Amino acid sequence: MKMIAASAKIHPLSVIEDGAVVGENVVVGPFCHVGPKVVLHEGVELLTHVVVTGRTVIGRGTRIFANAVIGGDPQSLHHDGAETTLTVGEMCTFREGVTINTGTTEGGGKTVVGNHNLLLANSHVAHDCILGDHIVMSNNVMLAGHVKVEDRVILGGGSAVHQFTRIGRQAFIGGLSAVSYDVIPYGMLNGNPGILGGLNVVGMARAGMEKPAIHEVRRAFKQIFEGEGSVRANAAAIRDDYTGSVAVMQILDFISAESDRALSSPNRGKG
Repeated sequence: MKMIAASAKIHPLSVIEDGAVVGENVVVGPFCHVGPKVVLHEGVELLTHVVVTGRTVIGRGTRIFANAVIGGDPQSLHHDGAETTLTVGEMCTFREGVTINTGTTEGGGKTVVGNHNLLLANSHVAHDCILGDHIVMSNNVMLAGHVKVEDRVILGGGSAVHQFTRIGRQAFIGGLSAVSYDVIPYGMLNGNPGILGGLNVVGMARAGMEKPAIHEVRRAFKQIFEGEGSVRANAAAIRDDYTGSVAVMQILDFISAESDRALSSPNRGKG
């Protein structure tokens, strides 16, 4: 049995399967297909030719453009067919041709996309990815499985992220870059293979970080990546000097955390 709010507007040329939950003021344009285990919260809009399938929840006010497929099965050889989930937050925008898959059992069974994210045309979020808030994925960005992207990251067009990679908050990934290793918070990575070229200083300033705080991050960056020891040893050695800097501590915590991938650096990837 469908549960469709009285205020929802469903085009007669769309299919809402029995079991779907459609909230207040949802708009479903022509030629859309909403599966039986989908929940569309208040104010969600599917423009046209949109497929939302799987056990998928779409948060309030999210808009999905033509030819997007949201909640499809994971593209994984290891997927055992078990029912897994996709959860999308509030006020996201998914442009034409965006694809987002549900999780896999071995990966925890869930894909999560946070709030206020903008995914441009033909970008892809694979199984078991975890995305924060206020992320911009430009056209044709590809996230492989199990990728974690923190808040306010910008990924340039055509960039590709290797499975299990982490990208720290407010990092900037240049267009056509190959992200094979973890990218620290506030880092700026470009190229194929991707090289950590420095810090996203422009983004830090736009986010309201004051100059003294930015200078602290720049000084810490040099100590971490230009010091005599390994990156992790250098990061550990300076921790006590930066307890008053939120941004630097975010970088140090990111470096010290367990990960399946190595860290991107100014030297990694160079011949």
